Amino acid sequence: MGYLIDSHCHLHDRQFFTEDQAEEMLKRAHEKGVKKIVCIGTDPQDSLAAQNFAAAHKDTYWTYGTHPEEAGKSQTAAFSLGGNSPRPVAVGEVGLDYHSDGYDRAAQIRLFEEMLQLALDEDLPVVFHVRNAFDDFFPVVANFPSVKGVVHSFTDSKKALKTILENTDFYVGVNGLATYSTLPTPPLERILLETDAPFLTPAPFRGIINESGYIREIAQWLSIKLGVEFEIIERETTRNAERLYRLQNTESADANGE
Repeated sequence: MGYLIDSHCHLHDRQFFTEDQAEEMLKRAHEKGVKKIVCIGTDPQDSLAAQNFAAAHKDTYWTYGTHPEEAGKSQTAAFSLGGNSPRPVAVGEVGLDYHSDGYDRAAQIRLFEEMLQLALDEDLPVVFHVRNAFDDFFPVVANFPSVKGVVHSFTDSKKALKTILENTDFYVGVNGLATYSTLPTPPLERILLETDAPFLTPAPFRGIINESGYIREIAQWLSIKLGVEFEIIERETTRNAERLYRLQNTESADANGE
């Protein structure tokens, strides 16, 4: 029997979830076949919370990142991930966000470059946050050609998606937005499923808080959209996430008695 992975959520963030709520959401996710989740850091303190949450829960992972909206607020370049246990599975979410007024483009680019270098130094993939900023994103990542990663919550044009697919080997995050929008759909071999919980709740649950268990609804939507059996969506998106984040296949581990 297969399983699903929520490759991007914020269950660890106590701004959104109490400890009891997070525990209940994890339980519901596991009951719906979502066996692994990745908690995404958005600043150093939030990343530490993600690390602690991952350390306390089996098959839960974390990333270290500083969101572009934090550019100029903290120093991150000297941070070392070498002594952290458990070790993060990625650097992120990091990138560029020109959506809101008052952003500092130069500061965001400097921070992004620092985080990309951190990913290279630590041999980790990157969770990219890119909003209204692909014109700067592509030249920056071109200077770090060996970086692997996923473009989280893609919300841009067919042209931008085409550039990602043709000029990088990055994966693309598909979440609840896709279930109620006209966003272009990446090919299955490049998709990671994500919730971004508590945000972007998929249809038919819009209007309530998002949670990792709703990955199943996103997978079912994608199955219909691509005309592919659910089990294939499950298998391929799980394989993609495990490959990018270097996670052990749970079914293989179970078969080996681990």
